[in-house]
Amino acid sequence: MRSLWASFSLAWQLLTIIPLPGGSGSKIPSVTFGASLRWFPLVGFLLGASLVIIDRFLASLFPPVVLNMVMLTLYVLVTGGLHLDGWADTIDALSGGRDHEHRLMILRDSRIGALGAAGLILILGLRYAGLLALPAGIREGILFCMPAIGRWAMVIGCWGVIYPRSEGLAAQFIRTVMRRDVLMATMVVGLGVWAMFDAVTAAMLLIIVCLVVRSVVWWMSRKFGGITGDILGAMNEGVEMLFLILCPVLLVFSEFGK
Repeated sequence: MRSLWASFSLAWQLLTIIPLPGGSGSKIPSVTFGASLRWFPLVGFLLGASLVIIDRFLASLFPPVVLNMVMLTLYVLVTGGLHLDGWADTIDALSGGRDHEHRLMILRDSRIGALGAAGLILILGLRYAGLLALPAGIREGILFCMPAIGRWAMVIGCWGVIYPRSEGLAAQFIRTVMRRDVLMATMVVGLGVWAMFDAVTAAMLLIIVCLVVRSVVWWMSRKFGGITGDILGAMNEGVEMLFLILCPVLLVFSEFGK
């Protein structure tokens, strides 16, 4: 029981800035890192539930243009903007790197280049546009599932990959994740999406996300010689944005097919 709490609290502390009483201490067994990945979608659903509650409360106070900007701001603040940093760094590395070593060096650079900054503006703008355009009937379902889908993308992005450096935080996840951790995370996200929509839609969404993530893993591995924490963060941001924008379209097509 203690190991379950340790792995959950580690996932919570990594994915949010909200303090958790009795969280993991400074010394964490290496196996806990891989086990914490099974909790990533659950933490995502908890964040999604918070978004739904806040959205219901603020909808009566603000017009849609302001509401969605406030929602986006709160979401970035609660998650600490950690994965946005990975998104910007990955864009800079892809655009400016000559080879594996040079791209990895750019990833380590704390400074953001012009293309990285442009990438941040574009992805935040697309998120805002996606929130603003969400149909009322599926808005809460999208808000609830979006954070979990993005965090599940990081879980399946960790599986069966190489960490291209000798050390780093993401290395402990990549080197200790086990098949059961991936399966448990997949089961949690599948059940959550199924509860919001239906079994067919849930299966289609999970298959599409899995294909996208594993294609990105293959491509990024060729560019960087492996997968790093910044790249995993970029996957989270990209998948969340795509889910927010494309999921309503998929739901419309699924309704036509019935």
